[in-house]
Amino acid sequence: MASEALHVPEARLSKTARLLHYAVSSLMEELEAVDWYRQRADDTEDDELKQVLLHNMREEMEHACMLIEWMRRNNRDFAGHIDTYLYSEGPLLEVEKKAEGGGGSGPSPKRGGFTVGKLQRED
Repeated sequence: MASEALHVPEARLSKTARLLHYAVSSLMEELEAVDWYRQRADDTEDDELKQVLLHNMREEMEHACMLIEWMRRNNRDFAGHIDTYLYSEGPLLEVEKKAEGGGGSGPSPKRGGFTVGKLQRED
């Protein structure tokens, strides 16, 4: 699967980059599974099979949310965006405008705002 491929040699990646890659790749796979189960549930004529497929879809959603939470806990940039958008109210582009200085509170101060990340390799 393309999402598993690294774009640079693994030896050149920091531990942080490698672990984030694992989380992002896994999240993509979980969301893809959600989509597959939803489509199959919509397409089946058998109600019992439909319920099993929907159950499986919800399990994949749980896995995806667990990965998102891991990313929030381990990456300040994701944490800042999650703080900005998750459970926000109103149109998302308006939330973005406020976060970027257009009249809102922006990223949560407890996280220190958005960063580009460390420029040095972490191992």
